[in-house]
Amino acid sequence: MKENLSYRKPALIIAAFLLVLCLASIVFLLSGREGGHYVADIFQNGILIQSIPLDDIQEIGTFTVTGENGCVNEIEVRPGSIAIISADCPDKLCVHQGFISDSRLPITCLPNRLVIQLRPVSDSAETVAAPDAVAY
Repeated sequence: MKENLSYRKPALIIAAFLLVLCLASIVFLLSGREGGHYVADIFQNGILIQSIPLDDIQEIGTFTVTGENGCVNEIEVRPGSIAIISADCPDKLCVHQGFISDSRLPITCLPNRLVIQLRPVSDSAETVAAPDAVAY
């Protein structure tokens, strides 16, 4: 008895299309802007407190951001990258994120309400994006 194989061809075409789509998405996400020039915008409670052009940094520097209730984040800036190197929040996810050097993912410290976002230098100062939401 011969099985009906008419459903296999469309299924194989759909599977191949989905595989190509997934691979193209992965390549797109992993091929970030190489050699981009960024400005680090530091927000606390949704308010821009400092902008740092990462191209202007010549040597490693650190500074502290103190928020409400004495919460403290220590930020380190290197040529082309920025990170939170210590924080007094309980989970320290912002510290474990490490240095960022492109605008794919911001550094966020929710307990201390701090967000570090990179934007391309070509963006004008008037178009600085505020965080979408602030958790309280």
